[in-house]
Amino acid sequence: MITRSDIDDILKLIDGSDFLELKLEMGDLKLEVRRPGAASVALPSTSVSAASAVPVARPAPVAVAAPVVASGGGSEVPAPLLGIFWHAPRPGADPFVKPGDRVTADTVIGIIEVMKLMNSVPAGVAGVVVAYAAPNGEMVEHGQTLIRIQPE
Repeated sequence: MITRSDIDDILKLIDGSDFLELKLEMGDLKLEVRRPGAASVALPSTSVSAASAVPVARPAPVAVAAPVVASGGGSEVPAPLLGIFWHAPRPGADPFVKPGDRVTADTVIGIIEVMKLMNSVPAGVAGVVVAYAAPNGEMVEHGQTLIRIQPE
């Protein structure tokens, strides 16, 4: 069950984003949120009002959007959701991948934290890691480039 504290955490995450609207479904809970000036929030089975929110994923690998071919010839792996992007599984640990590492489409390149849930992000393309584009421990937007990979 989602708590008021969870909703507050969602609102804090979205405040730093450019999202105008969010639709979230978790079991019986359905949450629809729009920025001020849009329609009101609808919550059947829970009474919470909000001005904005963020998507929540279950703790499992998330589907990554197809990498975008960058102007330099490499592929840019986009963030599949909004949250805090981490290069390593825990503080002080080695990053999942480093520039020069070979990866497959299923290789985990990082995790995105949303409401204390850690979501693995696969590379989505086989190749050689060129560079991280998103800083470690920083908020990323849906679709923002996380890492650049030179396809093989």
